[in-house]
Amino acid sequence: MRQADSIIDIGPKAGIEGGEVVFQGTIKDMKKAKNSLTADFLVGRKSISLPTSYRNWNRYIEVKGARENNLKNINVKFPLGVITSVTGVSGSGKSSLVGGILYPALSRHYNNLAKNSYNYDSLAGDLRGISDVELVDQNPIGRSSRSNPATYLKIYDDIRKLYSSLPIAKSYGLSPSSFSFNIAGGRCEECQGEGITRIEMQFMADVVMPCENCGGKRFKEDILLVKYKEKNISDILEMSISEAIVFFGEEMTVTTNRKIVEKLMVLDDVGLGYIKLGQSSSTLSGGESQRVKLASFLVKENINQSILFIFDEPTTGLHFYDIQKLMKSLNALVDNGHTVVVVEHNMEVVKCSDWVIDLGAEGGDAGGNLVFEGTPKDMVKNKSGYTYKFLSESLLKTK
Repeated sequence: MRQADSIIDIGPKAGIEGGEVVFQGTIKDMKKAKNSLTADFLVGRKSISLPTSYRNWNRYIEVKGARENNLKNINVKFPLGVITSVTGVSGSGKSSLVGGILYPALSRHYNNLAKNSYNYDSLAGDLRGISDVELVDQNPIGRSSRSNPATYLKIYDDIRKLYSSLPIAKSYGLSPSSFSFNIAGGRCEECQGEGITRIEMQFMADVVMPCENCGGKRFKEDILLVKYKEKNISDILEMSISEAIVFFGEEMTVTTNRKIVEKLMVLDDVGLGYIKLGQSSSTLSGGESQRVKLASFLVKENINQSILFIFDEPTTGLHFYDIQKLMKSLNALVDNGHTVVVVEHNMEVVKCSDWVIDLGAEGGDAGGNLVFEGTPKDMVKNKSGYTYKFLSESLLKTK
């Protein structure tokens, strides 16, 4: 953005809170922009704050003799109970180490599978310090077009229970399944609860149109007669996460509403307040899908589990404002007793990590070495490799 000749900023936020041109001009003109979050971060009015201190650690899991692709038979310790960023230039060996060795090795270990790879010697350290490993990738959250954030986090289960408990629903003999668009009963059978119909074109992309039978509402007419605070179930699915928080939050004394709002708040905390409750998973970007998965772990109450979470470049496509929310969520995972390992190029994430593992120094055959391991501030003092130069700039810009 700083190198661009002209910047067009759309916002001010996302979803229903966006859609306007809030700024157009050069980077120098941005100092005068008043309603632009992009300008706030670029000119220094706002910044992603550093942690007050880095977390200390004494437990770790170590990969010994890593030699996947260009890795040079290196030994690497991954601290437990902290956020670790794995850095380095493209092709330095980050994905080989984390995705090619660490994740599959731990998966085999915790699922009692025999080692079937020769790209490392052994796992060492406190293997009892965690109970499982999870790779939070950017793949879609569901294969069906009917899957959405509300179903993925089980929020829709609570909403269906709420609607089936209403007096009018009881008088009709409706159950929670009557408000499902995944099974026959209350859904529109013409579109099978999708709200759309597809016309297959032989040599062109399929044409998608609102279902003529239900008008895109997904449900039969008698189901749509059941309303909670003047909203039927189709209206609820069209709400954004932020709108739904306000709608259900007006009656927090109701147990079901409280459960719904608590889960919705987690989606809002990871920066997804703008997406619709019923938005098809197929329309979510990779980054959005990844954050829905992150939210699903944050709402779980596995207090007896300590999981190592792996994220591969979660900041892809994210704004500074979104990264700020992402870091809050990653810290929440660690505060809940988990461990986070992030493969990342973004210095905003690296500077807020407790530990950095830098590979390189170059890419390809000239990479695969362990260049540095330590705190972000120690990396800048060490001055090894390339990452420290960009990290030092990011640290200087932080207020």
